[in-house]
Amino acid sequence: MKFLDQAKIYIRSGNGGAGCVSFRREKFIEFGGPDGGDGGRGGDVVAECVQGLNTLIDYRFQQHFKAQTGVHGMGKNRAGARGADLVLKVPAGTQIFEEDNETLIADLTEIGQRVVLAKGGNGGFGNAHFQTSTNQAPRRANPGQLGIEMTIWLRLKLIADAGLIGLPNAGKSTFLATVSAAKPKIADYPFTTLHPGLGVVRNDGREFVLADIPGLIEGAHEGLGLGDRFLGHIERCRVMLHLIDAAGDHAGKAYKTVRGELEAYGQGLEAKPEIVALSRVDTVDAETLKKQMDRLKRAIKSSGPALEDGEKPRAPITLSSATNTHVVETLRALQQVIDLAKEPEKRAAVEQDWRP
Repeated sequence: MKFLDQAKIYIRSGNGGAGCVSFRREKFIEFGGPDGGDGGRGGDVVAECVQGLNTLIDYRFQQHFKAQTGVHGMGKNRAGARGADLVLKVPAGTQIFEEDNETLIADLTEIGQRVVLAKGGNGGFGNAHFQTSTNQAPRRANPGQLGIEMTIWLRLKLIADAGLIGLPNAGKSTFLATVSAAKPKIADYPFTTLHPGLGVVRNDGREFVLADIPGLIEGAHEGLGLGDRFLGHIERCRVMLHLIDAAGDHAGKAYKTVRGELEAYGQGLEAKPEIVALSRVDTVDAETLKKQMDRLKRAIKSSGPALEDGEKPRAPITLSSATNTHVVETLRALQQVIDLAKEPEKRAAVEQDWRP
């Protein structure tokens, strides 16, 4: 399945059905009177968050969606049926914006969430509705109201507990393939990963979702490389795993480059909890490893996330996915941060469920 995280579509709710002008004409009823029924209401356009989707590819080849028109009213006081609603099924984490792509309409983060994007038009009144003591044979009926039409943007931000960041060829896809059942493309050239990937990590009887995004390079916020728009997929992550290639030129500069792109992107990513790992340590000798670790520690101290008073920066982890060096320790560190981030949510849930 191809990955698509943004789509522009046109939606239109259903028109209301028109009211009916009709009179009873039965043999033994002398004064029949009006019996025109009301029109049915037009269908709504509804967005629903469903399980089993992780892409917006369904909206790649169809961009126009229209709800059903309400049925017109009929004689014998028969009201028209309501038009069927049109349901847009989207994955969890989908944001819906107006045509300007800035005004947020809805943010669907939980399975089963529904939001009405465009209400259907009301049905028109039939002539039976206008009968009065002074107007017993009205010959008028209302047309149905028109539906609402609008252009919207769908933008998907994957919901994951942890996210992988780093320069291209830092070992992110290899790590994801090692710790989960995901099968990302792995090769020895940059930008092997062209779209985000998800994997479920199981460790010590626990599990969490890990997201891998394409690598960042200097100037990504200006559109260089694959740009930084994929950073939106780690906005919802509770912790970031920052991988630095031990075989790179300068571990400290590589760390600062990615941190600079996070700060340029904004959205609070620069303040998000971070675990730093020097990856592919099996490809360098002990002397190079020590030199790269010293460079990385200095860079973390000067450019890392802001710390509270008295708090020391977390020491980087030496990691090798190929030889499983410190892989379990890295997963435990991620799980620890995820558990700490979930504690306020658990307390809020307990307080909400409490009854006197």
